[in-house]
Amino acid sequence: MARGPRILLDNVCYHIINRGNQKQNIFMEDDDYCTYLDLLKHYKKKYGFKIYGYCLMPNHVHLLLEPKDPYKLAETMQVITQSYTAWFNLKYKKVGHLWQGRFKSMVIQKDNYFVSCVYYIEANPVRAKLALSPIDYKWSSYKDRITSNKTTLLDLPNST
Repeated sequence: MARGPRILLDNVCYHIINRGNQKQNIFMEDDDYCTYLDLLKHYKKKYGFKIYGYCLMPNHVHLLLEPKDPYKLAETMQVITQSYTAWFNLKYKKVGHLWQGRFKSMVIQKDNYFVSCVYYIEANPVRAKLALSPIDYKWSSYKDRITSNKTTLLDLPNST
């Protein structure tokens, strides 16, 4: 069955989910998570998207992004995943695909569901029994968001 075209709209956010190929782990150690976050920071500056929430799980990632240009969403995700794959394959002496395929994206408007989506993303490690509470999980936006920490990665919904 052919996949449908992506819905691309201005002034909305996208809940992005990208899984490891065959559900394999895409993060093996802390350095891997740090590298992925560094790539997000780098490409955030280049493409001008905002990040309202994220969670890096061992075998997949969740991002809540607002692209400056929705028509560059696929290009943005492609460069992030290709850069991380090249780094990962070099580090672990592997070849081939790291990601399952095309990333999933759901349109999220900045309304009540937006808050629910952020909570869903940040509670993922609790549902997966990787942490007792979102604050206990190192690789999500939860701590930065609740402390209003002004990192170069996380944007708060009213930030410019």
